[in-house]
Amino acid sequence: MKVEIKLQPELNVPFAVIHTDKVTAEVQRVAALLSEERASLISAGEDEKIVMLHPEEIYLVRVEAEKAVIYGEKRQFRSGKRLYELEALLGPDFMRISKSTIINLQLLDYVAPSLGGVMVLVMKNGQRDYISRKYLPAFKRYLGI
Repeated sequence: MKVEIKLQPELNVPFAVIHTDKVTAEVQRVAALLSEERASLISAGEDEKIVMLHPEEIYLVRVEAEKAVIYGEKRQFRSGKRLYELEALLGPDFMRISKSTIINLQLLDYVAPSLGGVMVLVMKNGQRDYISRKYLPAFKRYLGI
């Protein structure tokens, strides 16, 4: 990605414009980083209480029985938000790997091939999920392969 910085003394706040032929995962990550749309805390339910989670505590988010379930290191939490809302809040350290799953790239342990050209991802807490073919090219770009 090419970057150009222009100094304009008349501007009071930084202003960024991204010129691109298509919106890719990289462009979305840069836009989220520039706009500082990252959530400092994510609210989620556990039993009868509401807990506040920092994004770095979240390993993955998966839709199960039409509800978003947030997986921490050893615990699970319920979220009233839709998956796309959580994806927007969580920011550039997170990537969608299937229609129903978002992972924290910083907490990914390893990736291994599986049957039929599918890849299995294993998180540092032992959670496993499969990356769908639709999201595999963006994931490979992230890995640099």
